[in-house]
Amino acid sequence: MFNPLQDGDGTGLITHDSWLQPFSEQLRRRFRHTHDRLFELAPDGDLTGEISQGHRYFGLNRGEEAGQAGVWYREWAPAAYNLSLIGDFNEWNRGCSPMLRDQYGVWSLFLPDSTYGDLLTHGSRLKVHVESAAGGQDRIPAYIRRVVQEGEGGQFTAQYWHPAEAYRWQHERPAIRGGLRIYEAHTGMAQEQGKVGTYTEFRDNILPRIAKDGYNAVQLMAVMEHPYYGSFGYHVSSFFAPSSRFGTPEELKELVDAAHGMGLVVIMDIIHSHAVKNMLEGLNHFDGTDHQYFHAGGRGEHPSWDSLLFDYSKYEVLRFLLSNIRYWQEEFKFDGFRFDGVTSMIYLDHGIRTFSSYDDYFGDNVDGDAVTYLTLANVLVHQLDARAITVAEDVSGMPGMAAPVNLGGIGFDYRLAMGVPDYWIKLLKEKRDEDWNLSELYHTLLNRRHSEKHIGYAESHDQALVGDKTLAFWLMDQEMYWHMGVDSNSLVIDRGIALHKMIRLITFALAGEGYLNFMGNEFGHPEWVDFPREGNHFSYQHARRQWSLADDPWLRYRNLNAFDTAMLQLDMDFNLLEDKLIEQLALHEHARELVFRRGPLVFAFNFHPHDSRVDFRIPVPDRADYRVALDTDAAAFGGFGRANSAQVYPVQEHPVYGRQFSIQLYLPSRSAQVLVPFEPRG
Repeated sequence: MFNPLQDGDGTGLITHDSWLQPFSEQLRRRFRHTHDRLFELAPDGDLTGEISQGHRYFGLNRGEEAGQAGVWYREWAPAAYNLSLIGDFNEWNRGCSPMLRDQYGVWSLFLPDSTYGDLLTHGSRLKVHVESAAGGQDRIPAYIRRVVQEGEGGQFTAQYWHPAEAYRWQHERPAIRGGLRIYEAHTGMAQEQGKVGTYTEFRDNILPRIAKDGYNAVQLMAVMEHPYYGSFGYHVSSFFAPSSRFGTPEELKELVDAAHGMGLVVIMDIIHSHAVKNMLEGLNHFDGTDHQYFHAGGRGEHPSWDSLLFDYSKYEVLRFLLSNIRYWQEEFKFDGFRFDGVTSMIYLDHGIRTFSSYDDYFGDNVDGDAVTYLTLANVLVHQLDARAITVAEDVSGMPGMAAPVNLGGIGFDYRLAMGVPDYWIKLLKEKRDEDWNLSELYHTLLNRRHSEKHIGYAESHDQALVGDKTLAFWLMDQEMYWHMGVDSNSLVIDRGIALHKMIRLITFALAGEGYLNFMGNEFGHPEWVDFPREGNHFSYQHARRQWSLADDPWLRYRNLNAFDTAMLQLDMDFNLLEDKLIEQLALHEHARELVFRRGPLVFAFNFHPHDSRVDFRIPVPDRADYRVALDTDAAAFGGFGRANSAQVYPVQEHPVYGRQFSIQLYLPSRSAQVLVPFEPRG
């Protein structure tokens, strides 16, 4: 029996956080809950057995019956009265292909090639007719791997997807150099034209940009089929089907394969926290009840998201979701997953509260089945591929979210530092940069569980959604429409460009062991995200990315893009993101100066709006001269080039702030320099 929990009792987390000591029994209970689930699964082959191979049994799969080759179709619908498979192959005759039910509520039908080989072929359209207490309905099979929309605005229909030849992969998964540098992207809105982009266009046009900029991971959103484009992919209907609005499954595989060839790992945004309410496309009332895949009644609905909530205590729900993970990991070679809505999953009130004490992480408000599911999911992902990456979207700070399961953790590799972008937006909304509290800023960026790895970021798609603004637009607003030319003069633009670089740099340097950027924000994309909908007259104006802005040599967007590339290079050159050594060296609120180190690098920030510092003495940790590795004010980055970017500052044995060695540098207003030891002295 495979048991990743065998060496612990769930209290190993206490060694990293003594504040958990009063909750040792709750940790043991959480641990036992997962242990018991694993024990139940042992007879069927542990996590890699039947529980994660539902996609090879349910849905449509090639197989045999009584020596005949053909196609099996199976569906779990315990409360249904009758099921019939309908489609092109039987002229949509609801009485032609009835299915048989077993004692577990699994319906099955075998279609032998001798009868249906020329009728049920690759691309054949089909549905399943379900008769239940809710009446008779034509539904999309739960495990189907391809769903298409019949005409613009029409109904969705399943397809039997079985290409004559399996896709031949060309590239192995690449090794990651440095820390995890994630480029968050949406295939459909990734093109500049006002339309839905495709997997192929993303592969050809966007992947090269991501690789060239210095990212080593791309996180794909909206992969799973969703009936409403404007949902950003978060209201999933068919969990095993790549969204057909972007192309075919093979074209998605080509995208992932090409990314691997460019040195990029591919992380999938996976939505197991909830499902769309739709009946014709989704799982809602599939067998006529509200409690087949979801909790019954009010507990099964998320009022804020208008969606349905899975019942993680059920075996078939676990099989559906764990098989879904395995399917994307093995069939499409995804290198990991960013789990959406984790906070909503693990608390009965969906985390809609202020988390003010450790009591909030334990007790009756925690859904133990959801916590166990997430733990099992992480174990499975890493059992299938030890190098796989999992990221939790959790705003609550649940202890152990990104800690090993044998210590009592839930097993994610990273958790998103979700408080950081919210903090930046709050600062920009409420205060002038002259009034920012630098001590508060420094400690907010470091306010995380240091025994767990975090993905730091200044903004993601959440901050860019309609109703909010990108950081660039908060800083520069409509001035961006008129004064981003290299020859244009605007104090608003000068300030915005300077702060945009400083915000990203200090976030990159302090906020986590990984970094995330939403596509376009690397060059200060000026506008928000808004998908076509009735409220905007179904416009694509804000559901696209304007790459031409970054490519235009006469606009300053290209300078912001160049800065982003240079910033990421710090991690490639010095393994910055994974270096745990972070230390404040100097902080002066009145003078607006902040100096700190991460690993060997020294970061010096001057947030003052107009006072530049000449012969600014700062302590340094090493007895070495320091050279400038990055200067935010460099002309190449849209700055004024006031300092010499090739400058070497000689070390002096001049004690300051408790350090024996120091250097003196020129640090212009609203700029930062990253310094690296150069020519160590004996």
